[in-house]
Amino acid sequence: MADHRLPAAIRAPFEARTWREFGYLVLGLPIGVLTFGLAVSLVSAGAGLLITFLGIPVLAGCLAMCRGLGAVERARARGLLGLDVAAPAPVRGRTGGALSWMGAMLKSGASWRHLLYALIHMPWAIFAFSVAVPFMAWGWSLFTYPLWQWVFPMYAGQDGLQLYGDGSHDFYLDSPFEIAVTSLVGLLFVLCTPWVVRSLTVVDRLLVAGLLGPSRMANRVTELEKDRGVVVDTAASDLRRIERDLHDGAQARLVALAMDLGLAKEKLNEDPRAAARMVEEAHGEVKTALQELRDLARGIHPAVLTDRGLDAALSAVASRCTVPVSVEVDLPARPVPAIEGIAYFTVSELLQNVSKHSGARRAWVDVWRSGSRLMLQVRDDGRGGADAAVGSGLAGLTERLDAVDGVLAVDSPAGGPTTVTAELPWRV
Repeated sequence: MADHRLPAAIRAPFEARTWREFGYLVLGLPIGVLTFGLAVSLVSAGAGLLITFLGIPVLAGCLAMCRGLGAVERARARGLLGLDVAAPAPVRGRTGGALSWMGAMLKSGASWRHLLYALIHMPWAIFAFSVAVPFMAWGWSLFTYPLWQWVFPMYAGQDGLQLYGDGSHDFYLDSPFEIAVTSLVGLLFVLCTPWVVRSLTVVDRLLVAGLLGPSRMANRVTELEKDRGVVVDTAASDLRRIERDLHDGAQARLVALAMDLGLAKEKLNEDPRAAARMVEEAHGEVKTALQELRDLARGIHPAVLTDRGLDAALSAVASRCTVPVSVEVDLPARPVPAIEGIAYFTVSELLQNVSKHSGARRAWVDVWRSGSRLMLQVRDDGRGGADAAVGSGLAGLTERLDAVDGVLAVDSPAGGPTTVTAELPWRV
């Protein structure tokens, strides 16, 4: 194992990553030649047979073969390059029959991308092999030349350069100085080779990721399906929270209030003072129930946000925080209501975290627009250590923002301070 205390330039020739990537380039040549030969042969045969029905199954079989070879290439990239590319969706015909499958295969964009990979990978594999192997071979052979040069001694004699002389009028060509220079040149090659290899594998990474994985549209559909699931789960969770708050809070209080008023009505004629006292207590319960309903309505969508926008709404939230909060909102206009609501609840939850967990003495909220993005930033001078990857409320916020193409970044080193920055689409 390479010593990580050494500079990266010295470690690189001995790192496993360098040798894995070199192995990828070496294997790329025979695999590329085989894939290219099969693809060109089958495409040519299929195109030539298109005047008959036989061309269609030949072309479909060629595409299926390319998809199979693509699976091998993805596995090779995963094992040697550490590049994990998802497989495209499998091809299935509508009816499940052979003709339906062939039609679906010929219409599949992913299949044609696999064929394109098979055609363009071979020329690149030849180039990469032709560069990587000489660099590696010359570098290590010249670097280790002092260890093996005695095996092939070279002399300069009367008849010119020769491997072996009779020793009478000959002299050694390899002086200690020349051997040292040769080894030094080899060392330069050895130190450069890992970076040459890594540069070559960048192209291979782009080819594999761009041609052998799902299309951008398919990735986007997958992301949208995931985001839709997050939105549905969030909405269901919010509904359960509202139902629980109503049942345990205002509803229970109103039921008790109705019972108290019923008892007061019965005592109205018998004991007016007791009835008046019960009505007064019920009046206090009504005020408490109204406050709970206001808090619940504020948790759903505060009226101040609808009426006056983020500046006033966030100032109201900051006034309820347990630490002093400075709020600065610099927006040329109001974003769409949905984004405005998400921004409000994001800041609200972040300030709740400040109150409960940060131990801060002050906090700051900044809101501004940057191009087509609404930017939010909440800072505090607390103890730090917040992490969005440990299943906390920050993780839930990250999922909510992801659902609308938003981003949440947390910078919270141990000891503080904590800075949480959120980006949302403006969407006017």
